[in-house]
Amino acid sequence: MSLTIKVYSDYVCPFCFLAEQPLEEAIQGKDVEVEWMPYELRPYPNKTLLPEESYLQTTWKQSVYPMAEKMGIHIVLPRVSPQPYTHLAFEGYQYAKEHGKGNEYNDRMLRAFFQEELDIGNIDVLCKLAEKVGLNVMEYREALKTRKYKEVHERALEHAYNEANISAVPTFIIGNTVVQGVRSKEALESVIEKELARHQ
Repeated sequence: MSLTIKVYSDYVCPFCFLAEQPLEEAIQGKDVEVEWMPYELRPYPNKTLLPEESYLQTTWKQSVYPMAEKMGIHIVLPRVSPQPYTHLAFEGYQYAKEHGKGNEYNDRMLRAFFQEELDIGNIDVLCKLAEKVGLNVMEYREALKTRKYKEVHERALEHAYNEANISAVPTFIIGNTVVQGVRSKEALESVIEKELARHQ
């Protein structure tokens, strides 16, 4: 049986996007299965961030951009203002996961927001992105409009907040080890190898 790696993330968290590449590199050729887990940093009706606010600009200048540059990853602070709520994108993720496209969908959402500055809170935008990962757009749109996966998503959040006790994203649960924040490929590999040995 494969080793499971659960990654708790939000589509509007730049560090979640930056954490993706080292993880992809660390799992190459290993018997692991990655499952992305929803975590909303600012669930409705909490206020979301405004990209024009100076403290956010400063955070990006001081930590996001330098880290991305070091990693060779193109990222921008999206000009979508206010930043979108992510519950609809996550409900769409549940649909994608059910159709075997969860990981591709997750990657597409992060890239859409942090590289293309698309409003991933907008149903029309989400439908175009769903089509790009090969999902049935009519079914997908219907699922979002009727909120078919609302309860599934709410249960996933309940699990993240209260059962897994996740307090920051990205958080990786690799077997029995919890790792927070963006980590290098080597750091992740080291944990994965230890857990694989224990797993077997």
